[in-house]
Amino acid sequence: MLRFAPWKLASVLAMVAVAMLLVVPSFLPADLVDTLAARVPSFVPLRQIVLGLDLQGGAYMLMQVDDASVVKAQVEALRDDVRQKMRDGKIALSGGIVTQGRGVLVRIGDQAERDKAYSLLQALSQPIGGALAGGNGRTLDVTETDSGVQLTLTDAAIADKVRHAVTQSIEVLNRRVNAMGTKETVIAQQGLNRVLIEIPGLQDTTKLKEIIGQTAKLDFQLVADPGDPANEVETLPMQKGGGTITVQKRIMVDGGDLVDAQQSFDQQTGEPDVTFRFNLRGGQKFGQVTTENVGRPFAIVLDGKVISAPVIRSPITGGTGQITGNFTSEEASSLAILLRAGALPAKLTVVEERTVGPGLGQDSIDAGKRAAYVGAVLVVIYMIATYGVFGVFADLALAVHILFIFASMTLLGATLTLPGIAGIVFTIGMAVDSNVLIYERIREEAHLGRSVISALDAGFKRAFATIVDSNVTMFVAALILYLFGSGAVRGFAVSLGLGIITSIVTAVTMTRMMIALWYRRVRPTKIPI
Repeated sequence: MLRFAPWKLASVLAMVAVAMLLVVPSFLPADLVDTLAARVPSFVPLRQIVLGLDLQGGAYMLMQVDDASVVKAQVEALRDDVRQKMRDGKIALSGGIVTQGRGVLVRIGDQAERDKAYSLLQALSQPIGGALAGGNGRTLDVTETDSGVQLTLTDAAIADKVRHAVTQSIEVLNRRVNAMGTKETVIAQQGLNRVLIEIPGLQDTTKLKEIIGQTAKLDFQLVADPGDPANEVETLPMQKGGGTITVQKRIMVDGGDLVDAQQSFDQQTGEPDVTFRFNLRGGQKFGQVTTENVGRPFAIVLDGKVISAPVIRSPITGGTGQITGNFTSEEASSLAILLRAGALPAKLTVVEERTVGPGLGQDSIDAGKRAAYVGAVLVVIYMIATYGVFGVFADLALAVHILFIFASMTLLGATLTLPGIAGIVFTIGMAVDSNVLIYERIREEAHLGRSVISALDAGFKRAFATIVDSNVTMFVAALILYLFGSGAVRGFAVSLGLGIITSIVTAVTMTRMMIALWYRRVRPTKIPI
């Protein structure tokens, strides 16, 4: 019991010192912390505790993936696949390819050609999730009719595409929002087709909605010639200046092949523009299209609106290009962010939007502080009144316990929420509960006639197993809350889990160290509890 090695004492004191250094920045102005962080090495974790939306205010948006846009995109892709199949099979289309609500109709008058087309198009219907995921249904229903071949998306295929659209939307939104310089955002799935976005500290959501609201689907399409069939062209509005322009429906180059986009300035006019770079596949397609269509206007289409339609003066084979459109610097920067982050797979509509003011967050902080102060004071008074000097040791260990919780949250970058404060208040009682187990065990050993040193040693050893068992069960509960909960529940689980871990350290190690130092100095003849 008395053999508390100097290196152990030094280690405990070092841990307390490091924890204090981690927590101190949270009490300094943010500007000062940023200045200090720029001057210290990058491996030094000089940052403040992150406050959640309910504490510092911010923006809350609930968005829903538009199922209709998912279906429309799939139908358009299906139309292109069907067209390619017909070209590969050299099948003449008497009535063209007609897009419908959930599929396409290939009009073929000749029965022999229709049978051949039906056989080819059967290959477009694949198992949902790939060939190894059989049993989930197929992507298409392919049927032969009197006028041609009908291809229809199945309900299971649409549900699968919506699920993938939500997952992909979360990834794209994370890239877009983080590119704005916003930190500690929460972007998560809600239900089957909704996405929750929480951004602490943000009060003006105008730019956020501009960035999020655009699908940012960039396509390159040739401007239509006068003799093109009516079902092969479409009329699109110009993004600026009004008016419309007729382009071919066929997408020559997909913006999905973009790997980078940056705001720049035109070397001749000095106006802001956006330069982009394709991957290898996109660069090859872009080079082939511009080589084969020199002298033709090439429309740059963003979300169904034509940004510009410059004439191809010469082949562009370097895999890079430039988008001009009388942009302001802010518009060019926003467009570059959108293209860099990638296109959303479907349109997102705002279902619910609200902002939490910093005043409300401050009220929550004040209420949480009052609860923590009252709980701590009552615990301190009770421990001192019940266990005397040992109660003082427990209270000191409790203070270190709370310090370790905040230091851990700072080090891990965890967000402190109002339920998190509740979890910390809850762990205050749990932390001293371990001390109560130890002290009551020491008291029992003393009543059995053991010596002071023997009672102290037995109290810690025999209570340790009980402390570990009780804390492990609580930690499992906190882990389950974190894994299966969301939002406020997870905030509570984080602080509870960290509090359980630190309470074991402080209740056993810290308290034992202080009692050992006290005993060696005082040499008492009886237990003072």
